[in-house]
Amino acid sequence: MCVNRISQQIASKLKGAVALTHPLGCGQFGLDYSYTVRTLSGLGSNPNVYGVIVVGLGCENISSELLAKNISKSNRIVEFFDVQETRGGSIAAIEKGVKLGKKMIGASKEVKREPFDFSHLTLGLECGSSDSISFISANPVVGIISNKIVKLGGTSILPEFTEWIGTEHLLTKRAVNIEVADEIRSILNKFLENAKKLGIDFKNVQPTPGNIKGGLTTIEEKSLGTIIKSGESPIQGLLEYSEKPKGKGLWLMIEPGLDIESMTGLAAAGAQVIIMTTSRGSPCGNPISPVIKVCGNKRSCDMMTGNIDIDASSIFTEKTRIENIAEILWDKLKATCNGEKTKAEYLGFDDLAISRVNTLLSILYDR
Repeated sequence: MCVNRISQQIASKLKGAVALTHPLGCGQFGLDYSYTVRTLSGLGSNPNVYGVIVVGLGCENISSELLAKNISKSNRIVEFFDVQETRGGSIAAIEKGVKLGKKMIGASKEVKREPFDFSHLTLGLECGSSDSISFISANPVVGIISNKIVKLGGTSILPEFTEWIGTEHLLTKRAVNIEVADEIRSILNKFLENAKKLGIDFKNVQPTPGNIKGGLTTIEEKSLGTIIKSGESPIQGLLEYSEKPKGKGLWLMIEPGLDIESMTGLAAAGAQVIIMTTSRGSPCGNPISPVIKVCGNKRSCDMMTGNIDIDASSIFTEKTRIENIAEILWDKLKATCNGEKTKAEYLGFDDLAISRVNTLLSILYDR
């Protein structure tokens, strides 16, 4: 976090570079340490990334060298340095980063584009600012796409585990074995029980005020909308936050369902593209993975047309078949894989947030 501005200065001087800025990396331990290391390492090794420059201050417990070693395991070109070890301080560090970056850009021009089939794709499934229309318009459209990716030998990841509550019986039926089914039940039961110990009835926390304004009345309604994005594919297993899938097919990721944290975790897990449904409208993007926005609410599509890639509202206004909108989304997904920018990319929205479990407060309050 102490070198965010230096990283931004370096990236601003390199065409095609992005700075992954965040408020973490120093003084962390336990699960928070693990989350940050795994997420930053995963972002650096995402298939969308050619090369990485890891910039450290020099006194953090999450070191630039550690992250560089982790990222190098994915055969990325990786360089690292610490500002405290760079004679001249910030100015010299920026110059050093730019020099390293220009060398990487020169080498990247030797890479030739070649075709890949969809078995190489990992797709992230996200929703945010949902309403009662999402469940019967945009979300089932994405479910069709997820099914297709899995059938073609690819990988799909559904996060937002707090939005599986009330649909356990549907998810467990799709588990590939009893162990996966038990794990789904266990993680949700444990979460609700621990929340009650803190005096929190989570079912009274959800849906959010925005969801309620959009017509959602219960967590079960919201959860049904969430899980339909995964289609009907068998569930291979559960992943920790930002953990890479252990194989092909559909996987579930345990993370809190906060849009930017969620998409950061998906990109760190290797998702090259993320599809986000947002019937009330959301502008956020991701610095590593393109985010395709799908909206089923006519008003939101009109109000936030500059943020929406796929208008699915004709399912209601013109009685368009869900399958027809899925074909349009499929074409957009292919175009995105081939380099066509999403609305969030055109706008330069590169939001990043790493999930935290707040280990310190957990110990302080004996929780």
